[in-house]
Amino acid sequence: MPLPATIGTVHFVGIGGSGMSGLARLFLAAGHRVTGSDRADSEYVHELRALGARIAIGHDAANLPADASALVYTGALWADNAEYLAAISRGIPVLHRSQALAWLTRGHRVVAVAGAHGKTTTTGMLATALVGLGADPSFVSGGVVAGLETNAAAGGSDLFVIEADESDGSFLLYDAAVALITNVDDDHLDHYGSYEAVEAAFVEFARRARDLVVISSDDPGAVSVGARLGGPVVTFGESPAADVRVVDIVADGPVAFGIEWGGRRLDTRLRVPGRHNAINAAGAFAVLVGLGFDADAALDAVAAFGGTHRRFELHGTVGGVSVYDDYAHHPAEVRAVLEAARSVVGGGRIIAIHQPHTYSRTARLAGEFAEALERFADETVVLDVFGAREDPVPGVTGALVSEKFRDGARVRFISDWQEAADYAARLARPGDFVITLGCGDVNLIVPQLLDSLTAQTVS
Repeated sequence: MPLPATIGTVHFVGIGGSGMSGLARLFLAAGHRVTGSDRADSEYVHELRALGARIAIGHDAANLPADASALVYTGALWADNAEYLAAISRGIPVLHRSQALAWLTRGHRVVAVAGAHGKTTTTGMLATALVGLGADPSFVSGGVVAGLETNAAAGGSDLFVIEADESDGSFLLYDAAVALITNVDDDHLDHYGSYEAVEAAFVEFARRARDLVVISSDDPGAVSVGARLGGPVVTFGESPAADVRVVDIVADGPVAFGIEWGGRRLDTRLRVPGRHNAINAAGAFAVLVGLGFDADAALDAVAAFGGTHRRFELHGTVGGVSVYDDYAHHPAEVRAVLEAARSVVGGGRIIAIHQPHTYSRTARLAGEFAEALERFADETVVLDVFGAREDPVPGVTGALVSEKFRDGARVRFISDWQEAADYAARLARPGDFVITLGCGDVNLIVPQLLDSLTAQTVS
C-alpha cells in the first residue's frame, strides 16, 4: 500500500510489543494521537498510556477510533484480526510497522542496522554513543537501552538510528543514508524460500544506502554480500583485511579489546561481556567515524553502552543462583550468549531454559540448537515451541531439540512451565547461572524461576 501523504490518529494493533511500542512512542513525540490494543497488559502499555496513548486490552473492532487515519500492524498479526478487518472495510490505510517507520523517518539521515544477529545491541550502541557525543539522534530499537531507559526517542538532529528487520524483507522500505550489516544467515526461509533470496535482499539493502555501507569482514554471508556490491564498503571484524580490525579480545568478564584503524590502535573495555559484543562495538565505531566523529571520542562513547532489555539481562539472584534472560532465538545467538555467560560465570554452571521459536525454524534447526546448547550449557531444559505467526505443525515440539542431544542426561523436554521452573531450581546451586533463551514469551517464566529458587532455598 502506498504511504499516505498525511497521518493524524494512528492505531497500533499489538502496541505492547518491543518494536511497536517504540514506534508508537515516536508518533506520540511527533504530535500524533495514538491509540492501540494488545492481548495483555505490560510495562510498555503502562508507559505509553502515561504519555497519552489510549490502549485497550483485547482485540475488538470497537477499539478502532472513528478518526483513525492509519492502522499499523506487524507480521505476527492474524489475518482475521477484528481491528484489521474493520480498517480495511472502512478504507483506512493499513501499514506494516516498517512502512509506518519509513513514513516517520522521511527527511532524516537514516542509519539502518540489519543482520541476522546483533541488530538490537548494535542499534543500542549507536544510540548510546550518539547521545553521548551530543548528536541528539532519534532512534528506535527492539529493546530498552540501558542508560537511555527507553526503546525509542525523538531527537532534534537529522540523524535517525533504526533497527531494520530483514525477516520479511521490510528493511528494503527505508531510505537509508548508512547501512550496517552485522551478519547474514539462512534464517527466515519461511519468507524468502532460499538462502540465495536472503543474500539478494541484503545486497539490495546495502546498494540503496546513499552515503556509507559498513559490513562484517568475518561473517561468510556478509562477506559474500560485500563482494557483490561493486562499490566501496567499510569492513569490521577480526579479519586481518578488515578496515576496522578487532584485536586482542579478552572476554573473561566485561570484554576488552583493541581496534586497529587508520594506522592507529585504540583500546577499550565495554560494560557488557562477550566476544560478539567486541565485534558489535567495532561495527558501531565504524559507522561513527564514517559519520565524521573523532575516533577516540567515538570509541569512548560506544564503551558507555550498558546493554539492552532481554539481552543477557539479570533479573535476580536467589541463594547464590543468578537468573538471566536473553532474546536469543537462532543457534548462532544461543552460542554467543552462552559463551558470554561462560566468560563471567567463573566456577559456576550454566543451566539453559530454551523456548524454540516458530515451528518452521524448530523443524529446520533443531540439530543446530541442540549442538549449541549441549556444547555451551551444562544443563538444558527445553520448553515447547512458541508458534508466533505460525499454526501448530503435527510432530513439531520442543522435543525435537532435546532428542538431538548426544548426552540425553543433560537435557529434559518439559512443556509445563511450573514443572520446568521447579526442575531448573532443583538443578541449580550457588554460583550457577540460569538463563532463559528465546524471543517468544519465555521471559515470563522468570518470576516462576525466582519463586522456585526461593522455595528451594527456604526448604
